[in-house]
Amino acid sequence: MLSSDIVIPDQLCYHCGESCSDTSHSYDDKHFCCNGCQVAYKILKEGDLCTYYELDRNAGVSLKKLKRREKFDYLEDQEVIHKISDFADDKHLSINLYIPGIHCASCVWLLENLSVLDEGVLKSQVNFLRRELDLLIDIRSSSLRSVVELLTTIGYQPEIRFEKLDRTDTPINKDRSLWLKMGVAGFAFGNIMLFSFPDYLNNSENSLGIEFRLIFGALNILLALPVLLYSSQDYLRSAIAAIRQGGINLDVPISIGIAALFGRSLYEILSGTGAGYMDSFTGLIFFLLIGKMIEKKTFDRLSFDRDYRSYLPIAVNRITESGQEQSVSIDKLSPGLTIRLRNQELVPCDCILESEEACMDYSFITGESEPVQVVRGDLIYAGGRISGKSALLRTSREVENSYLTRLWDNKAFSAPDKEKVITSFADRISPIFTYTVLAIALTSGIWWLQSGMEQALSVFTAVLIIACPCALALSTPFTLGSTLNIFSLNGLFIRNSKLIESMANTDTIVFDKTGTLTSPDQIQVEYHGTAPDPVISSLLKGALSESVHPLSRSVAEYLKHIKPAKSEHYNEFPGRGIQIESENHIILAGNSELIKSTWPFLKITEEGSPVSGSVVHVAVDQQYLGYFEIRKGLRTGLNALIVSLKDLFRLYLLSGDNSAQAPYYEPYFGKDHIQFRQSPEDKLNFIQSLQNSDKHVMMVGDGLNDAGALKQSNFGIALSDDISSFSPACDAIIEGSALSSLNRFIDFSKTSMKIILFSFFLSLLYNITGLSFAVTGQLSPLVAAILMPLSSVSVMVFTFVTTRFFAKKMGLKIWK
Repeated sequence: MLSSDIVIPDQLCYHCGESCSDTSHSYDDKHFCCNGCQVAYKILKEGDLCTYYELDRNAGVSLKKLKRREKFDYLEDQEVIHKISDFADDKHLSINLYIPGIHCASCVWLLENLSVLDEGVLKSQVNFLRRELDLLIDIRSSSLRSVVELLTTIGYQPEIRFEKLDRTDTPINKDRSLWLKMGVAGFAFGNIMLFSFPDYLNNSENSLGIEFRLIFGALNILLALPVLLYSSQDYLRSAIAAIRQGGINLDVPISIGIAALFGRSLYEILSGTGAGYMDSFTGLIFFLLIGKMIEKKTFDRLSFDRDYRSYLPIAVNRITESGQEQSVSIDKLSPGLTIRLRNQELVPCDCILESEEACMDYSFITGESEPVQVVRGDLIYAGGRISGKSALLRTSREVENSYLTRLWDNKAFSAPDKEKVITSFADRISPIFTYTVLAIALTSGIWWLQSGMEQALSVFTAVLIIACPCALALSTPFTLGSTLNIFSLNGLFIRNSKLIESMANTDTIVFDKTGTLTSPDQIQVEYHGTAPDPVISSLLKGALSESVHPLSRSVAEYLKHIKPAKSEHYNEFPGRGIQIESENHIILAGNSELIKSTWPFLKITEEGSPVSGSVVHVAVDQQYLGYFEIRKGLRTGLNALIVSLKDLFRLYLLSGDNSAQAPYYEPYFGKDHIQFRQSPEDKLNFIQSLQNSDKHVMMVGDGLNDAGALKQSNFGIALSDDISSFSPACDAIIEGSALSSLNRFIDFSKTSMKIILFSFFLSLLYNITGLSFAVTGQLSPLVAAILMPLSSVSVMVFTFVTTRFFAKKMGLKIWK
């Protein structure tokens, strides 16, 4: 084990709170981790905005990775500005920006006081949940570019993605009609109940004068008409559409009940034979709309349908004929252009490398965690990320025709949304229910013909009214709505409640490895061999800290207790390792190829075999010392999760990574259920092959390389350590910390389906009770007014209580 007796003092950056490795960045008796944080502090102080630090100590965003400002040249392109802004004229510009760095009250306070730092900012308002900033800018005294640069300088760089360029001018439809329909129905329901109160107390004609009965009856009709024509139109239209297509859904019996309830009430009021059932009619619509509202409730702040446009940058720097760098939006990239990309920037389209060499990180699209080295003339695929020094590339295809985007040509992405093809249990039983009710109504009507046509029609309509499946219609949305709410409290966000049934039917689960089962916070590093002396250790730590290679960063983090030393000569070989020359020592750290090419006579050994991770060898002055073994460990709690799932489901592991860690995962999945080096197409095809074998597949992945498999699966879950960050197209988003509860989520989805069955049984009991009144000709407005709301309310209470009871029993959170 490497060790050192020199420990870095614990000094925190005044701006962002990160550890300061030295005190070179100091100002106003305060220490900063980098120059960016120091500049941000100066700007805030000059604007007299240091209250920012009082609201939340060290609240700033780290600026160590501050991007270059010239990348914002595209914000001076009027065509781009027009496409990404909400409104723009010759005086003002309004725009909504996504800022991932918003994380606390200090951020909100600072961003809403931008006008102090830039007089051109007329209005700045933060949507904290969406992490969005709405800006109104006076472009006569400022510009969009200068405001974005200011935001970047103080640590709140906006993420402006390619999808913004494809945005249509159609405003976002904030459908409030359902709220309005519910309001109309609720208003009418309350007032009609008030007008009908005398009839509830006494049904005799002496209880209310005939004049008042006519007045209240007319008012009831006026109040009920908007409910029929406006609030209930969705059910009526759905029923008509279903009948035209030769089918019957749950809206058919509901519409029959609506028509019978309103028609009979209208007849009784106008003929003076009764008070009608307008209270029951409006109450029925009101409760049904509550259920529809819960069913429609989605997580607006999350996006479940992202494609490649959500990931690509909006612009890159191209090299002009005069050799100057010029920012250009990527929708204008055409074959033959030369672009320059810097460390950690994404390749927007397929390109040919023009630099001598470069190091590419393809983990974003393939899952392969090891960067690969490419040389001049190699094809660079879109979606790759530059790792290390900048590179020049010549575009060979447009963005839309590149390797990354061809995945979206698969028919899986053109298929209708899964929830639209799911037939709920309520819809499946609707034909049986409808025909049964009609049969009872006809039979009862025929039986009562012996007492006259009027009585027969009265009983016929009474059966249709009391058998209206309002409680049945509420069972599913209220149960699944409660389930959806409980899932969200525990870190699982499902796009649509109908998808819960699909989750409950899962019999096969496919996991992605890198980033899904493994966590960047669970890197395990071990050193095998002879420990270098303190001088070598300090030089090694200093050099590895300078490298951008992920393995170097992992080893540097492992050596964090050692004080770094600056070497006299440092050279990094992309994808191979580093060489240090200092204090009469030559040190190599990297792969075996680097060691062998420098000192071919050295014998490289890997002790502690079998090695189940990546390796960084260390050799000093022509002597081989040992190697660092780097393994990406499982997320916390996943060992127990996989063991518990293994007994209940068929489990598979797909990874774009190499097979070095195969022995580690075989005990969990079995040798035949693990596949490495899987491309995005391979994963999608594998899911299809399982489905062709009648498997109901759940896919759990995290990267863009999983997008096709997630879309193709019966239930796709995208894992994200930050639910507001970008995630692939999916049916649900799960927080990284919640993945260990996946077995309980599946169990709870099954339980929810059972609760729906019980609530169906409960609602049927009410229907049977009501039918006993209806078929005997004893249905009164009071019975209807009590029975119909009571059945709806009791089903709502039943589903609310039982879902929370079983959730708590399973160890899930039910309150926040």
